[in-house]
Amino acid sequence: MPHSQNSAPSDSRLGVRLARGASPWLLPTVATAAVSLVRARRSGVAKAVAVPATALAAGMLWFFRDPEREIAQGRVISPADGVVQSIMPWKDGRTRVAIFMSPLNVHVNRAPLAGEVTSVEHIPGGFVPAFNKESENNERVVWHFDTELGDIEMVQIAGAVARRIVPYVPQGTKVEQGERIGLIRFGSRVDIYLPEGIEVDVEVGQKTVAGVTRIDRG
Repeated sequence: MPHSQNSAPSDSRLGVRLARGASPWLLPTVATAAVSLVRARRSGVAKAVAVPATALAAGMLWFFRDPEREIAQGRVISPADGVVQSIMPWKDGRTRVAIFMSPLNVHVNRAPLAGEVTSVEHIPGGFVPAFNKESENNERVVWHFDTELGDIEMVQIAGAVARRIVPYVPQGTKVEQGERIGLIRFGSRVDIYLPEGIEVDVEVGQKTVAGVTRIDRG
């Protein structure tokens, strides 16, 4: 199956900001790094702390980056950065596209279509690795969007490290295609269910970019 022309990353020249919901993790890490760097000249302990603390802060800044993007044209675009883990026909005629997000990916998720958020449901669960089949029973947030294609379901799934999902918009919100709708902290997975009759235009192993990669063909 050919890759979408919109599958290449497109962050860049538009600028980068930090993701909403990053503060509880980011601020203490950056503060520790800053204090240890200031004290490093006078204290051997501070000097020993400064290197790992600075490396961790840099890692956190990278993880919580939230680049601006030019939103692609298409009926359904990827809600997540990552790699297509599986494409499965579902019992009701829909097709599930599962996208695995590693800790190196941007973890801000975007609306796959324009429409109204009809429900945002948090479901408690486990925290097995997101690439594991049993991750379907993990902590997750189930979204439903009323769109021009009808009801579209999207599921944010927490992984072994990602234990916090932060929705940005509540039920009843009207969203534009590609609009930021939530954050999953650290490695995780996002599933999107395409309605019956919508042909998939990505393949297993393909990299996706939220707001850029087209998921459907047509």
